[in-house]
Amino acid sequence: MRIIQSLGLLALATTPFAANLHPRNHETHEYYALHLRPDSSPAQVASALGLDLVGSLGELPDHYTFSSPRHRQHGADDILEDLRIRRRKRVAPTGLSALDGILWHQKQKPKPRMEKRNAIPPVPARQNIASGGIPTVVPVASQSSALPPAQQAAIAMRDEVARKLEIQDPIFGDQWHLYNTVQLGHDINVTGVWTQGITGHNATVVMVDDGIDMYSDDLKDNYFAEGSYDFNDNTDEPRPRLSDDKHGTRCAGEIAAVRNGVCGVGAAYDSKIGGLRILSKVITDEDEAVAMNYAFQKNQIYSCSWGPPDDGRSMDAPGILIRKAMLNAVQKGRQGKGNIYVFAAGNGAASGDNCNFDGYTNSIYSITVGAIDRKGLHPYYSEKCSAQLVVTYSSGSGDAIHTTDVGTNECYSNHGGTSAAAPLGAGVFALALSIRPELTWRDLQNILVQTAVPVNEKEEWDTTSIGRKYSHTYGYGKLDAYAIVEKAKTIELLKPQAWFKSPWLHVKHRIPQGVEGLLSSFEVTKEALENANLERVEHVTVTMNVNHTRRGDLSVELRSPTKMVSHLSVARRLDDAGVGYEDWTFMSVAHWGETGIGKWSVVVKDTMVNEHNGTFTDWRLTLWGESIEASKQGLLPMPTEHDDDDHDVISAVASTATISSSAAETPSINPTDHIDRPVNAKPTVPAPITGSNTPTEVAVTPKPTSTPTTSATPSPSTTAAPDNFLPHYFPTFGVSKKTQIWIYGSFAIIVVFCASLGTYFFVQRRRRARINRDDYEFEMVNDDDANTGLNGRTKGKRSKRGGELYDAFAGESDEELLSDEDEGYQDEKPEDREHRSGRVSPEEYNEKQ
Repeated sequence: MRIIQSLGLLALATTPFAANLHPRNHETHEYYALHLRPDSSPAQVASALGLDLVGSLGELPDHYTFSSPRHRQHGADDILEDLRIRRRKRVAPTGLSALDGILWHQKQKPKPRMEKRNAIPPVPARQNIASGGIPTVVPVASQSSALPPAQQAAIAMRDEVARKLEIQDPIFGDQWHLYNTVQLGHDINVTGVWTQGITGHNATVVMVDDGIDMYSDDLKDNYFAEGSYDFNDNTDEPRPRLSDDKHGTRCAGEIAAVRNGVCGVGAAYDSKIGGLRILSKVITDEDEAVAMNYAFQKNQIYSCSWGPPDDGRSMDAPGILIRKAMLNAVQKGRQGKGNIYVFAAGNGAASGDNCNFDGYTNSIYSITVGAIDRKGLHPYYSEKCSAQLVVTYSSGSGDAIHTTDVGTNECYSNHGGTSAAAPLGAGVFALALSIRPELTWRDLQNILVQTAVPVNEKEEWDTTSIGRKYSHTYGYGKLDAYAIVEKAKTIELLKPQAWFKSPWLHVKHRIPQGVEGLLSSFEVTKEALENANLERVEHVTVTMNVNHTRRGDLSVELRSPTKMVSHLSVARRLDDAGVGYEDWTFMSVAHWGETGIGKWSVVVKDTMVNEHNGTFTDWRLTLWGESIEASKQGLLPMPTEHDDDDHDVISAVASTATISSSAAETPSINPTDHIDRPVNAKPTVPAPITGSNTPTEVAVTPKPTSTPTTSATPSPSTTAAPDNFLPHYFPTFGVSKKTQIWIYGSFAIIVVFCASLGTYFFVQRRRRARINRDDYEFEMVNDDDANTGLNGRTKGKRSKRGGELYDAFAGESDEELLSDEDEGYQDEKPEDREHRSGRVSPEEYNEKQ
């Protein structure tokens, strides 16, 4: 009976989402991810490949997982490689094989574990409150009268809030990030939200991490089992199992620690909290993609306090399956409103790292959150970048975040790094969604742009075109929970996302070393944006290729038409990689609200004068933002592995540009593809180094063209000179040089083909004529007619070897033309001539005589 009851409880605990998952063992099996046509049969594909069908690949439509035991022999690798080659050569499918239904495939390989971003400085011994230490909740009357009046008032106000909300959690007084009574104003300003009854009801956050302790008294009442799963141990409960599986629980406490007299409270203490355990063992892209879409209709916010190593050397981005999953989530998750991804900015600032080298924080689908400490200062570890949207509180200035820990009733006082900043942001976002659930993923980002509070304004801040302040250190500023929730109540929802992609802009010039840079510009016209249905800019991405023998020497700026500058890339002293940027996409949120119309420029700098050098190959600008007409706007297509190979351009070879260190006009360079771009090639085009601070300008004039994902047609920024490749008296047909080459080349091929065909028929005719003539001139001699004389000469019919004229008219005549040997014997008798010529023997001649 107990066994039956246990099985019944297990069945109830198994969520419908977990029921669709299939345990994976990468030590014993090989796994393949395939994208199939909707009309394809996965079972037939499995049979054709010699693999087993595991099942659907999470929430990605028409994606499936296949597997094979490692000991089994199969031909899947060779078959799929052959299929890839055929597709690259554009060999049409036969339409008869199950393999024709394979649109994409990838063999799965375990990858290095992502790193948790919880690095924090040592915390010194606690000080008393009068000297700036950490207060604890005690009756107001017992507070020292020596405290400044403002601080005494703050403590009284905090205690009043705790009394009114019935917060009796013992470390609430230590949770300065919720209510700071020492550095007044340096907290997330959340208590005014709570007193309105907005505490996270109906909001759900899931920790994508190393698990959460769902049996902790501080979390169990808010635990969301339906949205949780352990991808490391293939079980329903993402419970901490390793000694260091504490990170996720501590982050979860910041969000949803229950108001129940245990430890402290979360920023959204009535929200639901789930866990997706992926950080405790190696996983594949497939596992991660499924996790990032897991229960995405009920899990609203995915909190991710991890990423590639923050070592100042790494440059890593999510694989195509993960990018598909994230796009799938923002398009279809939460009933089409889009899931919210929150990522920690990274802890590598002390190593010179920058969050634009992390493809997760660098994504338009992520809210990248950096850190400030309890004094509002920038801590040593928090990375800067143009993709950072906001900052919030974490460790530094001698203190850290106080939260829940693994255990039944365990608390923790030393949580920090940007790992602690991201979940604190997720908790605030849960408050906004609880009061306005129809907010889309872009609406929430828009709210943050409008409500974030600048800090340390004496540092470098720029004013954007919409009047907001932006800093690469702090984003748009710190989170203010009260302002966010108030804005969420009334903000007008954005229209669907639109986008404009420029052509690939071909530069191919050496980058000068030192302070000078290489500048390339592209003019975006009003007509182009109207064609793309783009009303205003939100995110800007630049995909680029730069060859260099030391990547860490490079830096990149993006300059908008409003003169706003985004530092897309910075020099990294520890980055010795002998490569540059290959189809790497940088992102900026600094241009939010701009119209996008005008000249956009990219400046690439080689910051060090040394033996390392490089070439700026090409780049592409993409503007993302709100559409003009919602009814006309479709969804962004799913990414493919060939997105950056599809360069819709006219010119195949850039014209030579005259390098100048001034901003004067320079010859235009036409956009082109970079299919044959060199990798880390030495520069072949010399460029002088003038020592000027003005970047070398390489103006790029795009040709009218279409792009694969937008109807926009970029217009030329200047009037280009005639684009002829032949003398002027040859017509250009009003098209580009590349098209002229194609037209005249095709014509030449046709002419050559026709000439070759005529020659072939002429030669064949001559050959047939010669065969016919040879048959006439060299008749076969029958055995009856062939009497062989001396020296092998034949008697009777013989071959005539005269000229064609003689052959044509002489027929079988015995008359023969006189040879040079017959000269002087014109009156000679025939029998004498035959005797003289040796045609008859002496005996025959004598008999005739």
